[in-house]
Amino acid sequence: MKAAKHLSACTTVLVGKLATVDGSTLIARNDDTFLPLTPQRFYVHPAEHDQPERIWTSNQNGFTAPIPSDGYRYSATPNVEVDKEGVYAESGFNEKNVAMSATESVYGNPDALAFDPLVANGLAEDSLQTMVLPYINSARDGVRYLGNLIKQYGSPEGNGVLFSDHDEVWYMEIVTGHHWVAQRIPDDAYAVAANQVAIQQVTFDDPDNFMYSEGIQEFVTENHLNPDQNGWNFRHIFGTSTEKDRHYNTPRVWFGQRVLNPEIEQDPQSSELPFICRTSHKISVEDVEYILSSHYNETKYDPLGQGADEDRLKFRPISMNRTQNSHVLQIRNDVPAESSAIFWLCFGVPAFSPYVPFFANATDTDDSYSTTPVHLDDKSAYWMYRKLSMIVESHYQNFIELDVDYVTAAKQDLRTHVANTLAHAKGLSGDGLTAYLTDQNHQVVADMRTKTTKFTNDLIEKGLTLSKLTFNMDRNL
Repeated sequence: MKAAKHLSACTTVLVGKLATVDGSTLIARNDDTFLPLTPQRFYVHPAEHDQPERIWTSNQNGFTAPIPSDGYRYSATPNVEVDKEGVYAESGFNEKNVAMSATESVYGNPDALAFDPLVANGLAEDSLQTMVLPYINSARDGVRYLGNLIKQYGSPEGNGVLFSDHDEVWYMEIVTGHHWVAQRIPDDAYAVAANQVAIQQVTFDDPDNFMYSEGIQEFVTENHLNPDQNGWNFRHIFGTSTEKDRHYNTPRVWFGQRVLNPEIEQDPQSSELPFICRTSHKISVEDVEYILSSHYNETKYDPLGQGADEDRLKFRPISMNRTQNSHVLQIRNDVPAESSAIFWLCFGVPAFSPYVPFFANATDTDDSYSTTPVHLDDKSAYWMYRKLSMIVESHYQNFIELDVDYVTAAKQDLRTHVANTLAHAKGLSGDGLTAYLTDQNHQVVADMRTKTTKFTNDLIEKGLTLSKLTFNMDRNL
């Protein structure tokens, strides 16, 4: 059995409910794979009850474990080529309005790994969502449930896992074969993480805000892993601070914090950027989308900008051509619980494509999302938005303003769609509400298909006038 692929990419944003403009909890992430094209689909897995005994087997690293006989309905964004690439169900909600996004790859340092090495056939990223999301009742429960699985089976890689519900947002970092820490994001705060151990000072007598693996304090003490004179800094003890981090990871955290706290001057290569942050203004879904769709916009580090190559190519951007999906998982607290969970999903390169809202209380997704083919077609959402992204970037200077207008108009229309849907949903409940929200998800897909197809065709027509194979001469000759 081959080893699990470690994707070594992704950017995460987490926001507590008092820090958002409408009281929502938000967890969000870019899923950046190892190839520009790793097609994904978006589907709803039905609830399961009284199933016969089954064993889950990973085709990536040979991990096996029994699957519970009962599980909640949940949404997921797995790979299309499961046999080749593994499942990687990635992100979604279950029917209890618990959100999970897995995973943000992180790396433990060799000092810690020397005493608790990774477990080759342990619970890996390709199996995480499937093994956890259908069986948890809250964000806190998700941390506890996954922690028990890691204790039993071990981990073959470092992972950061995001959980949220109506009240709480948690970020869990698994850094060695069996050790991890999870921190609750304070209600009035936000956090950004980018492929580097992020959690800092841990308070072990504060169970409301921290959870951790059994014996982690003794493990650190016995193996002399704490480098600090004072305190217990998880990042310092288990994380890395390398040249690669300073070019690949920390600049993305810097930019996310720069967007939300522009008044604070920080070094994009600092290994001490804070994990828990607060800002004086309320954070919206659109703010998080902007961070995840960014590429150091309006700075000298923008690879699509006009700066010198040594600046433009210095740091790894947030939005990339290998971002297979970008998502914001929103749970609102100003509407009834049955219609409060919204999956904002971008299947194109987020720098150029909109985030489409899907109500989580649904029984299926449109065929254009649930049945993505391996190769480009004219029907699937994945390929429609990736085609658009390629066309815009190929003629960036000519098309970017048009694309900004398209995405801006889409944001307005999609916000209106959500507001109108919620207004109508007030009079519905139970199966009737689920059927209505499912239908609205199909309607928004159809509307965005019409608008995006027209916009893409308009760009192709304009692109045909930009060819260098042209020659102007006097018509009288």
